[in-house]
Amino acid sequence: MEAIVLAGGLGTRLRSVVPDLPKCMAPINGIPFLAYLIDHLTAQGVTHFVFALGYKSDEFLDFLNAKLPQNNFSIVIEEEPLGTGGAIKLAMGKTSAENIIALNGDSLYKLDLTQLMHFHQVNHSHCTLALKPMQSFERYGSVEINEHSNIVSFKEKQFMENGLINGGVYAIHVASFLALPLPTKFSLEKDYLEKYAQDFKFYGNVQEAYFIDIGIPEDYAKAQIEFK
Repeated sequence: MEAIVLAGGLGTRLRSVVPDLPKCMAPINGIPFLAYLIDHLTAQGVTHFVFALGYKSDEFLDFLNAKLPQNNFSIVIEEEPLGTGGAIKLAMGKTSAENIIALNGDSLYKLDLTQLMHFHQVNHSHCTLALKPMQSFERYGSVEINEHSNIVSFKEKQFMENGLINGGVYAIHVASFLALPLPTKFSLEKDYLEKYAQDFKFYGNVQEAYFIDIGIPEDYAKAQIEFK
């Protein structure tokens, strides 16, 4: 299993508490957040990582060499921010699998990746989103699926009592993704998922599992407690 980890974000909202590091290198109890993410992915069977780096990419290199001494990783560096879609497209040049996992480097969703990939392949999906059930939220947009788990629509951020959020973990069929006339710089969410939702086989795989996004100071502080 190959995983593309999006780790090039600027972390603007986290600057007040982590001013000098890329967001996913922010320390949680003295350990970079990315270390927890790598541990989870390794336990789930990921054998090759591709890290899409950008902001302060040099901060990652010593860490990655120490964390993954078996050298089972590659890196790509965005010379300018390419957006989530552009970063994934660039990183696919370092993968060889027919289907890959892509995920955000600043959130941890402890889902079953084998289940996600099996669901993705059985349904011959172009892209499968891992969907997290959530209650009383407004920070995230929500995703609607039908009884066959096909994605029906994406809803903007608004308060919802109950819903499914995009957990930021995707199984993607590489060839069909690369065959599209996608630009160098684009948003996976807006320019791929929302644009092609009615034309391609996009599915949602719902999994109830621990989820945290450290992108804002409140949740960064929450991680310090929960990761103990």
